[in-house]
Amino acid sequence: MRLAKGLGLVRGARPLLGTFLRPRAAVAAAAPARFQALVYEQHGEPARVLQLKDLERAELGHSGVHVKMLAAPINPADINMIQGTYALLPDLPAVGGNEGVGQVVEVGSHVTSLKPGDLVIPADAELGTWRTDAVFSEETLVKLPPDIPLLCAATLSVNPCTAYRMLADFETLGPGDSIIQNAANSGVGQAVVQIAAALGIKTINVIRDRPNLQEVVDRLTSLGADHVVTEEMLRKPEMKDLFKKVPKPRLALNCVGGKSTTEMLRHIQQKGTMVTYGGMAKQPVTVPVSAFIFKDVKLRGFWMTQWKKDQSQNKDRLTGMILTLCDLIQKGQLTAPACTQVPLKDYRIALEASMKPFISSKQVLTM
Repeated sequence: MRLAKGLGLVRGARPLLGTFLRPRAAVAAAAPARFQALVYEQHGEPARVLQLKDLERAELGHSGVHVKMLAAPINPADINMIQGTYALLPDLPAVGGNEGVGQVVEVGSHVTSLKPGDLVIPADAELGTWRTDAVFSEETLVKLPPDIPLLCAATLSVNPCTAYRMLADFETLGPGDSIIQNAANSGVGQAVVQIAAALGIKTINVIRDRPNLQEVVDRLTSLGADHVVTEEMLRKPEMKDLFKKVPKPRLALNCVGGKSTTEMLRHIQQKGTMVTYGGMAKQPVTVPVSAFIFKDVKLRGFWMTQWKKDQSQNKDRLTGMILTLCDLIQKGQLTAPACTQVPLKDYRIALEASMKPFISSKQVLTM
């Protein structure tokens, strides 16, 4: 998406419709509608380059959907986009945020799948969700059931979807099988624990040692984690005792890299699969030769954004996954991660908190 310089408006072929300013002679007498958005005009540290700006909202047109944003989280990918280090970078200037939930205010005459009052989330990344409201195109939105809690809805389209796809797409798992994952207290990790528990799959959850270790262990256990171990414990002989209680995992989920990855691979089953979806340690994935030769392990990667792009002509598959996750939410089997709600105007506080180590609470901007 592109923010026209000096005009205070957002422009984009797909996410935003009709956002070009009309010539002055054609402007109606009524003052144009305004909204606020967190905009960055260059890459850099978010606290330095983000600005809360007052912008002019696009016209609705025949195919537009006017959405009032309600809440939008700050995810690591959002930070990396602003820093300019992510694999997907919007044209600058851009509005920050890739995830969130809003409520439909008005729809154009050609819109058929949405109506005022509907809850909606982004169908893909780059929508720019850190804003009070906007006009989006119909195909960029996914409708939610009306009874989904605010924080569950705001944090649904990235982490739970990532967890669901990794559990479903790489190994055929059933009740009694087990998986192992690092960064288990992350947003994806918490979703993996809950979805796996709903499916009867055992989870071995690896976390870093920290001052509030027991608090994190208790949190994961309350979500349905079967076993929680630190990275240091993962390297100890006592792990053999754990595998007397639970089968060795057929699937490993890696969000860290470095030594954590190497140690998880030591415990994976013959012909098992490790899926890497993040690299928090900023260290390469190191694989022992023995894991390839004697275990014939498979190493795969996963990126939710790419999966959604691959389904661009099959939106029913995306919608079906979202509804499956909503069903788990409605049954009480999937909850939002621990969240801290911060008003949009206090975004600097939220940004600072989101970038601190050992923070288990997701920062969510509220509009």
